[in-house]
Amino acid sequence: MRIAQVSPYDFAHPGGVQRHIASLSRELQLRGHELSILSPCSSEQSSVDTGDVKFHSFGRSVPIPTAGSIARISFSVWHEWRLKNMLEFEQFDIVHIHEPLMPMFALTASRFSPSATIGTFHAYNEGRGNGYTIWKRILNRGAIRLNGRIAVSKPAKNFANRYFPGDYRVIPNGLDVDRFSMPAPKPSVMKDADINMVFVGRVNESRKGLKYALGAYSLLKWEYPNLRLIVVGGGVPDRESYRMMGERSLDDVVFVGPVSDNELPGFYQNADIFLAPNTGKESFGFIIIEAMSASAPIIASDIPGFASVMEDGKEGLMVKPKDEAAMAQAIKRLIHNPGLRAQLGVGGRATVDQYRWDRIADKVLAYYEEVTDKKLVPPAHYRGW
Repeated sequence: MRIAQVSPYDFAHPGGVQRHIASLSRELQLRGHELSILSPCSSEQSSVDTGDVKFHSFGRSVPIPTAGSIARISFSVWHEWRLKNMLEFEQFDIVHIHEPLMPMFALTASRFSPSATIGTFHAYNEGRGNGYTIWKRILNRGAIRLNGRIAVSKPAKNFANRYFPGDYRVIPNGLDVDRFSMPAPKPSVMKDADINMVFVGRVNESRKGLKYALGAYSLLKWEYPNLRLIVVGGGVPDRESYRMMGERSLDDVVFVGPVSDNELPGFYQNADIFLAPNTGKESFGFIIIEAMSASAPIIASDIPGFASVMEDGKEGLMVKPKDEAAMAQAIKRLIHNPGLRAQLGVGGRATVDQYRWDRIADKVLAYYEEVTDKKLVPPAHYRGW
């Protein structure tokens, strides 16, 4: 099959959706399919490894705050016109659009594709999505045209179904499990004599919950002098985190900053405890399955995105979100029970195999074939604009 993967997000700025698209495209191409990635890209080449998959750049993007993060998307009429023409000229067998509710690049792909269209919905928000509410009337009048719908988790499915009701197939994100499970060099900041707790995430995004990891650490550090908190991720801590570090004398927290893809597995593998104190808006527990691959014992917030991939007491311990005292108690429990840490690591490693890219690609291909076997005609163009 000739398959186009459409990303609304700029490939010059790596993110979870872009990595998902690149990994899925490489896996499908290994199976003999012809893949093309269509995306905005503000630099001369993609910052995401796309291998030898054809990459078509559609120029610069604009940063837009969304769901506690920054989405870099295209609003260029010129880019939309180029995309429309390419889709009509190439006549792909499948046009797979990621985040199809995201203006304007993804909307253009779904609106004008003459091919069978499939959308993957990655987003999740516990509250009401103001942006989606604005678009709801337009979306349900036909501006979104999909023959098939995939959601990366049940929370993502429920969220999308509020605004764009229909039938969804839940197919989770995939992971290069071997990259995280094959032994990696131990980072120099991690000491054998210490109890190394690791946090991974952009520290300037409040929804990643850094301040709650700091709070839990502050409740334990004087009782356990060899306990250390190692923070991996880009950005600058927010004002509240800085205030907490000053008031509670947390001058020994190790901020590593962003690390390369080759270095990251070493932090997971050598973590005595992996902390995921995220507060919400996570559609899928990607950092959770990375930690599982490395057999790291996990303490995570009990939020829908994380609960969709792990079970309390099996792969890790789950605690109430935004509760530093509950997280501290869970940390204390694992400090005093190395056998439980080992058990959770084994549980995670057994669970994570279902997220291998070869298995995820099997499910995606089966869904492609299911959609095309129905010989669906793409819905009529929306003429309300």
